[in-house]
Amino acid sequence: MPFQSIQPFTISIPEDEVADLNLRLRRTRWPDELPGVGWTFGVAKSRLQALAEYWADGFAWRDQERRLNRFPQFMTEIDGQQIHFVHVRSARPDAVPLLLTHGWPSTFADFSTMIPQLVDPGAEETQGPAFDVVIPSLPGFGFSGVTTATGWNVDRIARAWAELMQGLGYDRYIVQGGDYGSLVSPAIGRLFPDNVIGVHVNAMINGSMVDPSRREPLDGLSSDDATAIADTARQWQNRYGYAALQATRPQTLAYALNDSPVGLLAWILDLEWAVGDDLAEGETTVSDEDILTAASIYWFTQTAGSSARLYRENGELLSDPPPTTTPTAVAVFPGDRTVRSLAERHHHRIVRYTEFPRGGHFAGLQAPDLLVEDIRAFCSQLQAADPSSTVSR
Repeated sequence: MPFQSIQPFTISIPEDEVADLNLRLRRTRWPDELPGVGWTFGVAKSRLQALAEYWADGFAWRDQERRLNRFPQFMTEIDGQQIHFVHVRSARPDAVPLLLTHGWPSTFADFSTMIPQLVDPGAEETQGPAFDVVIPSLPGFGFSGVTTATGWNVDRIARAWAELMQGLGYDRYIVQGGDYGSLVSPAIGRLFPDNVIGVHVNAMINGSMVDPSRREPLDGLSSDDATAIADTARQWQNRYGYAALQATRPQTLAYALNDSPVGLLAWILDLEWAVGDDLAEGETTVSDEDILTAASIYWFTQTAGSSARLYRENGELLSDPPPTTTPTAVAVFPGDRTVRSLAERHHHRIVRYTEFPRGGHFAGLQAPDLLVEDIRAFCSQLQAADPSSTVSR
């Protein structure tokens, strides 16, 4: 897949689109709600109404535009797909290339707080490695625009990301990702082992659940691990509706998400952004500003429906990906329930495994300092283990 030219990009949503969003929000036709059910039937109406009102009358999209436009952004085309990405170079001559991949329903903006810390940590002897940071928007997500063909699964995205890094002049680099990024990043290491020095993941999709249709799911696990997996399965049973729909009928869902901003906001809130009554110990909430920034990006780019197609495209690569042997670090934040012995079924060379006392599934938003610290420590660990490896640009 030939790498096309790179063009600078600036976020600039036309004013009439901002006005249309505000008008639609104010004209929402609200459904009823059973008394006293809270979040047990879905998103609580009081929470959604308050956030929608703030979206229309208090949230300043232009401030978010200016904030995100502080980082150099670009557009290119890879494998027939428009790709949007952030590329920030460190002033440090020994900076290590780092590719970050977000998940769903996240956007590249999840990493915005982390970028300055990664690029300029201060003196090397006290703060450790610095990074050249590359953050693409997944195909079908945000400013990468809708996908225009089928087949954009995890492996195809991994090949596109490798092409992007090669086009930017990086032959050796570290990859990091959470949620769907925890599938894409290991896939890059598996498909391009000569280029990927190490894989860092959080919010592992395949580190807490098993597919009982494929094998005896609890064979070889300790009783504690088996209990943790069973608990996760019970909780997932009550939350998996969104994934089942996106994995089977994403086009049906797209009509609602693309036409109603409150419907889109409710869909995002009902995932793991919320969320009120089921926070794990140490789990922190995602701010309203960050939730509405993500919702606004999906709304203005009309990619809520196309992003949902990612679940339909992946099949077995979602639940049972091929094993990896690249040096891997796993960061576990509250609420994610990753089980190491289960993670090791797919990642055969886990060299770092860290559990954190605060944060959450969206660690880039909930505990950016801890995520940056762990990425930097993993890079230092790789350099110490193999000083001869080329881990700088």
